[in-house]
Amino acid sequence: MAASSSFSPYKVHRAASAPNRELVSNDSSHFRQSLHSRSIAQSRWLSNVKSINGERWNGILCQAFDVGDKPSFLVGNKFQLDDVIEAQQFDRDILNAIFEVTREMEKVEKNSPGSQILKGFLMATLFYEPSTRTRLSFESAMKRLGGEVLTTENAREFSSAAKGETFEDTIRTVEGYSDIIVMRHFESGAAQRAAATASIPVINAGDGTRQHPTQALLDVYTIEREIGKLDGIKVGLVGDLANGRTVRSLAYLLSKYQDVKIYFVSPEVVKMKRERFGERIDLYEAARGNYIVDRAVSSVMQKHAVVMHPLPRLDEITVEVDGDPRAAYFRQAKNGLYMRMALLKLLLVGW
Repeated sequence: MAASSSFSPYKVHRAASAPNRELVSNDSSHFRQSLHSRSIAQSRWLSNVKSINGERWNGILCQAFDVGDKPSFLVGNKFQLDDVIEAQQFDRDILNAIFEVTREMEKVEKNSPGSQILKGFLMATLFYEPSTRTRLSFESAMKRLGGEVLTTENAREFSSAAKGETFEDTIRTVEGYSDIIVMRHFESGAAQRAAATASIPVINAGDGTRQHPTQALLDVYTIEREIGKLDGIKVGLVGDLANGRTVRSLAYLLSKYQDVKIYFVSPEVVKMKRERFGERIDLYEAARGNYIVDRAVSSVMQKHAVVMHPLPRLDEITVEVDGDPRAAYFRQAKNGLYMRMALLKLLLVGW
């Protein structure tokens, strides 16, 4: 295993060096690509594998080798990842390239409402937890690119899982109906299991307290759009940090950038879930009420600062803040559509 290579327990196609070159996108607009990756890594999630021309690492077979200067982010090339499971899968090069595609998807959404980029593809949304924004964002993204959707709002209650079917059997069945699976699950690590089982792409839309990578991707994209940079920024993360999958994924992605300072703000009482307070729900409400962004808070914020929230905001941000140009949470939600359009396009048809 090459010391300079990074590995992920998910199916990775390739990541090769790309020289500076000018690319032409589908709408004939030009953009400069200056993306480099120093090594290529292939990894496949394997169970009970001792050694197959590589090293065993927590059930993962890893192989690394030098591929020279072959381009990896050129239009028409295959996406480097088979699945999107966790934030650790991404480095700065691939993030920059994904952000370029995300900007192109914004143009598609605004200027090409009849896009057929994903015509003929079917996406299955398999949600074992209630969701409105994330599920609708993915479904809208798929349909805006000409694809179709098979949806399950509460698979935990209404799917065959309620009848005793194993999780793996459900995944194998659903993959027979679709081309890509977007899954939210109450169990941490469920997305890994799905990716290990399915032969089609799997996107993690949140698994237990573990991660929510697409939310983190759209968050970082929004920060760059709002502030204009990612290096050297200061970020305050407020809330249930012990159980917050969104915060965990975002912190991993922000660590890819230089001189980023992250301030974690979470009193002990807020770290406990609401249902664990029992009859003393007043303690929960009092603690949560101490961390509200209102007009008074916004009045002391820096002029270039932005307020973001994965939503729903409940009473954490007052309505009076909505009119502040630094309130970015609804723009953030819209960016989620563009980011998910980009990921679906990349996973199904490539760069």
